[in-house]
Formats: sequence, C-alpha cells, structure tokens
Amino acid sequence: MTTTDDIGPTSYSFVSQRLRLNYLDWGNPEAPTLILVHGGRDHARSWDSIARALRTEWHIIAPDLRGHGDSGWSPDGVYSMPFFICDLAQLVHQQGSAPVTIVAHSLGGIISLRYAGLFPERVRKLVAIEGLGLGQSPDDASTDAFVNRWRKWIDERRALSSRTPRRYASIDEALERMRSENRHLSEDQARQLTIHGVNRNEDGSYSWKFDNYLRSSPPLDISTAELHALWNRIECPTLLAYGNDSWASNPATDGNAAHFRTATVKTYDNAGHWLHHDRFDSFLADLRAFL
Repeated sequence: MTTTDDIGPTSYSFVSQRLRLNYLDWGNPEAPTLILVHGGRDHARSWDSIARALRTEWHIIAPDLRGHGDSGWSPDGVYSMPFFICDLAQLVHQQGSAPVTIVAHSLGGIISLRYAGLFPERVRKLVAIEGLGLGQSPDDASTDAFVNRWRKWIDERRALSSRTPRRYASIDEALERMRSENRHLSEDQARQLTIHGVNRNEDGSYSWKFDNYLRSSPPLDISTAELHALWNRIECPTLLAYGNDSWASNPATDGNAAHFRTATVKTYDNAGHWLHHDRFDSFLADLRAFL
C-alpha cells in the first residue's frame, strides 16, 4: 500500500531573468508555504529528509538554484548574488503565498537573509544554517585591494575556461568523493545526495550537476555596512544554526548576531557545515519547535 509519505516530490519549472529554473513541490498546497533553499554545489533533493518529516504540516517548495541541480546554467557563467536573490523573489511571487517561511543552508542562507532584509513583509520566519558567509572584515577601498580582487577573478575565469568537469566511473566512485567531503554522513545519506547530485555522461561516466563556474565569485558585492543594514531590516523571528565542528564562524561570538533584531543562535556538537544532515534528529526537533 502506497502512503503519502512514500510519494516523492513533483518537479516544476519557472523562468527568472530568462533562465529556466527547477523546483520541487511536495504537495499539500492548502498548508502554509515553507521554502527550502540549498547551499552551493548542492541540490534541492538534499532536503528530502526534512521535507518528508514536515510535508503534512507545510506546503514545501525546494528550488534548485541557478547553476545547480536540474536548473539552467547562467549562459555567461556568472553567478552573482543579485540574480540569486531575484530568482528567490520570483519564486515567492509566482507561488503567491507570501509571507512564507524559509529554511536555508550556506549559500541559500546568504540569499535568503538578504531577501528577508529587502522584503521583510514577505517572510514569516527564517532559519539560516551557517548562512552568513565566510565572515565580514573591514572594507578595503584601496586601489591595490580593488585591482587584486579583479585580477584574481579574471585569473579564476581563465582557469575555469580550460577546466572540464570531473568524471566518475561509477556511482560508488562519486559516492566516495561525497563522503570525503563530509565524514559525518551516513552511508544512506551520502548515497541519496550522490544519486540526485550527478548526471550520467554519454560515455557512461558520472559528473556532478552543478556548473563549474560556480567556483568563481564576482569581484563586486555590497559593503559590510550595507550587509549589516540588510540584516537589521529583517523583522521576522530568525534562527541562526551552526555546527561546532564547522569552519564557519559562530555569529554569537564574532559579533554578527548583534546586527539582527530578533536572531537566536543555536549550535550543535558533533556537527559540521551540513549540520542538518550531521545531527538530523536534533535539528528537526529544534526546527519544529521554532516553526
């Protein structure tokens, strides 16, 4: 007998800035909308466990960011923050269910926090898992710093033009690469992430779905002061989650949490950057309580 929990999501597409993007809909459209936004070089199916646990309470939408998963790749290979934010804004607008609740990881958190600062009336609650970025430092407006950023970016782009996506002979070979990135993952978690994270090439090998040009970030962004001002515009309750084994800086101790009006910081032992996988049960319990 097939139950609702056994049925996977339905894939849909929408267009943002002339690019066709993919998103998953887990059903239950009469429930309030919960948008799950994955991190860099990841994909929407990384939220499957969270989505299955919450699908009876929420209408869950999980997009593939541009250049990721089953979404289109930017034709010029440039992946700048304004376009990521515009894509999220278009998805929320198209769903017509604002204010929405958002749970986001890493790059998805960076995008979602800025979106919530730009459109505070459209977000009901927000959870950002290690989503503040690499940490802010004082802006350096010197000519040397400006030139160095641009030269580095141009060198990265030139290098990427000759880089071909790595090919794996089998799913198991790609799986081992996935597990080497996060040793906290169980075998089942790593296999699920790998299966949905690769495409099969014509020669039978496998490559990751994400665009290699995502490895290079544009040399321009908003200033640190502007970023802090955006965070301060967020009106909804906000949870900032961090793994104690992660490389990411804890906003409760580095001062970044002070730029939010209503942010709570929650940390997890024995968890790295992907704490929603590493400590799934604990995170899910905290997520339910927060939502």
